[in-house]
Amino acid sequence: MPLHPDVVLLNGRIVTMDPAAPEVEALAMLDGRIVARGTTEAIRDLAGPGTRVEDLAGAVAIPGLVDSHAHPDAYAIRLARWRLLEPSVVRTRQELLDFIARDCSALPPGRWFAGYRFNDMKSGGYPTRAELDAASGGRPLFILRTDGHLGLANSAAFAALGIGPDAADPPFGRFDRHPTTGAFTGLVRETAAHLFLAAVHAQDTEGDIARGIEAVHAECLRHGITSVYNSLTPSKAIRAYQAMKAEGRLTVRTGIIVSGREDGLVEAFIAAGIRSGFGDETLRVIGVEWCPDCSTSGRTAAYWEPYVGTPVEGEPVPNTGMLLYDAEDLAARATAAHKAGLLVMIEGVGDRGIDFALDAIEAALAAHPVADHRMRVEHCCYVTPPVRERIKRLGVVDSSATGFMWELGDAYIANRGQAAMRHMWPHRTLIDHGIPAPGHSDFAVCSMNPWTAIHALVNRETDTGGDLCRDEAITVAEALAAYTTLGAWSGREEASKGSLTVGRLADLAVLDRDPFAIDPRGLKDVRTLATFVGGVRRFTA
Repeated sequence: MPLHPDVVLLNGRIVTMDPAAPEVEALAMLDGRIVARGTTEAIRDLAGPGTRVEDLAGAVAIPGLVDSHAHPDAYAIRLARWRLLEPSVVRTRQELLDFIARDCSALPPGRWFAGYRFNDMKSGGYPTRAELDAASGGRPLFILRTDGHLGLANSAAFAALGIGPDAADPPFGRFDRHPTTGAFTGLVRETAAHLFLAAVHAQDTEGDIARGIEAVHAECLRHGITSVYNSLTPSKAIRAYQAMKAEGRLTVRTGIIVSGREDGLVEAFIAAGIRSGFGDETLRVIGVEWCPDCSTSGRTAAYWEPYVGTPVEGEPVPNTGMLLYDAEDLAARATAAHKAGLLVMIEGVGDRGIDFALDAIEAALAAHPVADHRMRVEHCCYVTPPVRERIKRLGVVDSSATGFMWELGDAYIANRGQAAMRHMWPHRTLIDHGIPAPGHSDFAVCSMNPWTAIHALVNRETDTGGDLCRDEAITVAEALAAYTTLGAWSGREEASKGSLTVGRLADLAVLDRDPFAIDPRGLKDVRTLATFVGGVRRFTA
């Protein structure tokens, strides 16, 4: 008895991202994998009595998108318990204060108000601590800036943590103070912000995370994203993912990037002998990550030259940013993980931060040389020629925060200057020099929508039309590769995903328009009609 496909897709323009057959009309899928591709006539002939036939009616399909650095676990909690404060919700400082006042009036005494994705650049600037105190009515408040590296805390929040007016800054962090009075302004940076984050997250449960992730995955599928690598995954989220997998609730393929922020977690993976690749196509360990560099839009990322523009009240002047680890300590951590077979990823945003990450990677390679190591610098924004040459020499992956370009690009221009955009996310130059640069959103720092990032890569503009330097523009095909073939390759998963090739997973997205044929200015408006994961239709518009 002949074996027939479970599903066939016919009458489409299927962009495979495979140079051997860049475009086909039809695909056949069996047991979650692609088993044939070709003309509609040839694939139709493979169908049997139980085969589901899907007519694409001329629509374009692409491989399922891979977001190779994001925070679905943190986003899950934000969706469930926090308040969204992005510019579409609060456009001015007064609107923010009114929002806080309304929300806090309905909270029981002592309950925290927590907000996320606040963008001071587009919502009227930072409110004062006194304004936050008045609006919050005595309830502790913490608002996470959109970059995830800075936050705003009111007096009740400082009191709840027992942080008095004479408290010293924590290592690798800062409580901003008024330059004249020395009083807290309410703005807290890096590890100082982590103190408040820990307090708000203390009540999170694995069940909360799992329920939120279901909503996050539904949003991913709506954007054609079929695989996500969870950056800085803590143990609580790792347990939640395993429970979801056991219960059949993981609808998006998930890669775990183990958090170096959680004391002892990476060391536990090393001790247990868990290496990158442990798991299966649904849930897999990708690597480990540390975050020593910070935020350009929040003026904390480490650069060799000082920030330009208007300083935030209380920030150091001159300001070249900050680093969050001791160099020798980070090198030792990276070396131990690399020797243990775990893919090392280190965040570097500014050129000084990228150099700092490369120092640790270079030390790991000196101690344990590996040719195809694929160690990654995460975000890797300001790639000057000296930094670029060092990345090339070391064979490091430029894991590019392409999602920042659209939403945070204006802040980069304001804080680093227009001329610096020549080397900010320089994808044309990276491609021409043979440096692999997969893209990612870093959601919920930015929207997960891959098409606004693809738009920015091709058009080199921000969401307000800000100039990101047209010299670094790339093609639609090159931008799409950053979210398909290169995304999968960056996690050593290129044998199973990233292109629509016989034997690979049947993950794909059907689009509402042809991104290769439309005016490139319309790329931001591309939408997904359907998303398939393992041949199963998981989303229909």
